[in-house]
Amino acid sequence: MNPDFLKQERFETKICCPLCQADLVMNWQRDNIPYFGEIMHISARCQCSFRFADTMILSSKEPMRYEMPVETSEDLDARVIRSTSGTIRIPEMGVTIEPGSVSESYVTNIEGVLHRVRDVLATASRWVQGDEEKSSRSEELLCMIEEVIQGKRKITVIVEDPLGNSAIISKKAKATRLSEEEAEKLNTGMIVFDVDKSKLVHDVSDNVQPLGD
Repeated sequence: MNPDFLKQERFETKICCPLCQADLVMNWQRDNIPYFGEIMHISARCQCSFRFADTMILSSKEPMRYEMPVETSEDLDARVIRSTSGTIRIPEMGVTIEPGSVSESYVTNIEGVLHRVRDVLATASRWVQGDEEKSSRSEELLCMIEEVIQGKRKITVIVEDPLGNSAIISKKAKATRLSEEEAEKLNTGMIVFDVDKSKLVHDVSDNVQPLGD
């Protein structure tokens, strides 16, 4: 693809539908989202029912790591900006949420992150009902989350982003620039277009690990 296309606000390209081989119009829409930077929405829909949608990052910042101790109920209100390339970790619980090809970007707070983890755990606990050890671990983590929300347990929330589009907004949050080696180990979760190198990188991993030790 010619990188000059990416300077336009909106344009269309034609491809061949992978299902029915008919001509298919691909729509490209440029946008700028606070905290997430410049992006390009890509979508296509064919009459045969084939659909495609994705998001391409057009810009990036310095790779960053934010670490915040959650010690009081007030800390639960700290704002969390998580882009589709952001990884969230809670070491005390063994929780790691890594970006995948269908990751969502969102702005929430620490409590909102805990609610999301709780939802994943609730689903996972149903999957492992026949495994006593995993089921017990799931219940243990659910209890830990409730204790944190009630201010009875302390945890650490870490947000890392190789593209620098995620953050924890709080005076208690410690921001550190990631080294090149550290950034390369993180998933980006979406299509990343490097205009200077004219290169597409697409990370299709989707890894949520709420039951880790």
